[in-house]
Amino acid sequence: MTTQQQRPRRPTAPDGLVVVDKPQDWTSHDVVARMRRLAGTRKVGHAGTLDPMATGVLVIGIGRATRLLTYVVGADKEYLATIRLGVTTNTEDAEGEVLVVSDASAVTRDAVAAAALPLTGTIAQVPSAVSAIKVDGQRAYARVRAGESVELAAREVTVSTFDVGEVRTASVDGTPVVDVDVRVVCSSGTYVRALARDLGDALGVGGHLTALRRTRVGGYGIDGASTLDELAEVPDDVPLSVLSLADAARATFPVRELTEPEARALSYGQAIPADGVDATTAAIGPDGTLVALVEPHGPKAKPALVFAPA
Repeated sequence: MTTQQQRPRRPTAPDGLVVVDKPQDWTSHDVVARMRRLAGTRKVGHAGTLDPMATGVLVIGIGRATRLLTYVVGADKEYLATIRLGVTTNTEDAEGEVLVVSDASAVTRDAVAAAALPLTGTIAQVPSAVSAIKVDGQRAYARVRAGESVELAAREVTVSTFDVGEVRTASVDGTPVVDVDVRVVCSSGTYVRALARDLGDALGVGGHLTALRRTRVGGYGIDGASTLDELAEVPDDVPLSVLSLADAARATFPVRELTEPEARALSYGQAIPADGVDATTAAIGPDGTLVALVEPHGPKAKPALVFAPA
């Protein structure tokens, strides 16, 4: 009796981060599931969900690097997007049902740029109704898809850049509409779909998002990202390459270079002199490894997360 030969399990990847260029029509959970197979471990997570429609930077943590993801999620983000002015949808993006089509032929580039200005800076933004925000224990998008009307409270976000690029005319069933390419740099928690909605509302023609590509999360850019197909080309008997814990931390935090006694103290969970530590800081040992993340407490820097074994 013969048994079917199973494909060998890939060696477990070392602890670290992988910057993935998420493909369109994949959920962030889909990417994590694929990365678990590619990394040879179930200890995989991501920093900051991307909608299925969106592409671009999805930061994946493997092994102990999943502990860094809480900090990466809060980093600022950069997007390239296309907004269609003149069409409103129930999801504020191209995947939703078209509600209203309006003639946007009178909208000029100068008018778009002027309407974008009040949406720049620190603003109170009403999140998209189809966001993952929980309402009475249930995701808002689930309530919307069930036919409910959802009203979410405004939240303070920061849009540091809202650049208007190419403006093009298009047509929807014979009605003139306008497509606008934009570049957005914003704080965590900002909804680019909501910016598209609010831009369209400000111009009196409605609007929705038709394309979204995340080009940066904190210090991790699209130039350092790999596609899933590229990652899958790694031979089955070779562990996946990752951005080491130290290099991953250097891309996100200020760095404090440690002496050997300081590295030893932190590995035991002890505090060290602050010496300029005024925010969450990556403490790097003399051997170049990440010992801990430290936070200021008066004259001392105390470990928030310890990575080096005592």
